[in-house]
Amino acid sequence: MAAFNKFNPFIEAVFEGTHNFQTNTFKVMLTNTAPTAANAVKADITEIAAGNGYTAGGQAVTILTSSQTGGTYTATVNQTVTWTATGGSIATLRYAVMYNDTAASKNLVGWWDYGSSVTPATGETFQWVMNANLISAS
Repeated sequence: MAAFNKFNPFIEAVFEGTHNFQTNTFKVMLTNTAPTAANAVKADITEIAAGNGYTAGGQAVTILTSSQTGGTYTATVNQTVTWTATGGSIATLRYAVMYNDTAASKNLVGWWDYGSSVTPATGETFQWVMNANLISAS
């Protein structure tokens, strides 16, 4: 599994009250354009085209736990997000990007790099497995 990369503006958004990991809805969307740490909102990301099994905006993920211990806050997700190509290939992708769908500006959280671009053909699935501490900040 690829390592989590946080967007730098995410930390500011946390301290300014934009993100609430207990109540907000978070989504993972796909892109084939490399994110940069300076990206702040969903509009900064070039999402792959919707269609053939991929819905614009991506899929919701569930935050299982969020807690603070010894001054370190950790949010954990244990989920597999699956897209299945139907009626044609899903657009070429390489990165999964998490954002806060509840926030008015759709503020970004972080991204994962699959390592190489893939184009799921009809009948194939693309899975992004998130099984760890998603965010740990102190």
